[in-house]
Amino acid sequence: MSEKRSPAAGHAARIAAPLAIGIAVLALWEGAVRVHEVKHYVLPGPLLILETLAKDWQTLLLSLAHTMKTALGAFLLAAAGGLGIAILFARSRWLEASLFPYAVIVQVTPVVSIAPLIIIWVKDIEIALLICAWIVAFFPVVANTTLGLKSADHNLRDLFELYGASPRQVLWRLRLPSALPYYLSSLRIAGGLALIGAVVAEFVAGTGGAASGLAWRILESGYRLNIPRMFAALLLISLAGIAVFAALGWLQHAMLRRWHESAVAREG
Repeated sequence: MSEKRSPAAGHAARIAAPLAIGIAVLALWEGAVRVHEVKHYVLPGPLLILETLAKDWQTLLLSLAHTMKTALGAFLLAAAGGLGIAILFARSRWLEASLFPYAVIVQVTPVVSIAPLIIIWVKDIEIALLICAWIVAFFPVVANTTLGLKSADHNLRDLFELYGASPRQVLWRLRLPSALPYYLSSLRIAGGLALIGAVVAEFVAGTGGAASGLAWRILESGYRLNIPRMFAALLLISLAGIAVFAALGWLQHAMLRRWHESAVAREG
């Protein structure tokens, strides 16, 4: 008989495998750069990137804070606005049929193509960047939450109607709890998209100075052929995205683990 692993052991195994692969890839990268004597302005090694990050950490962290401020604002607006719009769509099929196509149009239009117009129309560059990031992030929240609100068990809806529940009671006690897994899943998507939207908007705006985001630091490093610093900025963006995804994943698990099948801990 095979022994069952504890949940802790399974979790450790899931972390160890990708970590080992990542270390192996970095070791091969560093070895290839050294063996072939690749110039640092073509492709720096991981150790040089870490050294650059340690040397320029203050400037890069300030830029990261500026980018994350925009991404966080866009995410919060998408989370609140997307939920509100989804509730309106779920309450009115006419409203959904009238407005949902426009939400799709906004989503499929590349933000890089409309960001220059937003920056021209909106005089405040901070608000313009926020709008650009929000445009990217809000649609998954609207689409997934609307689907969740419509996915409530029809038998339970019939039961609520049988007992004379009001539309408000059906919404708060049935449809919103049913939609919660969909909503939380959409937040994990929106968190990463808000960061992407903030970086893309900063690229288009090309704003420098003390309040510059990481996108400007990447552009600045490219202009100066300071490729290790460019990679250090990219590393920070990646780590920030991973942190956002992990934090929202923890939130999803914490809110669903006691009752929803997708998050119930199982021994395997």
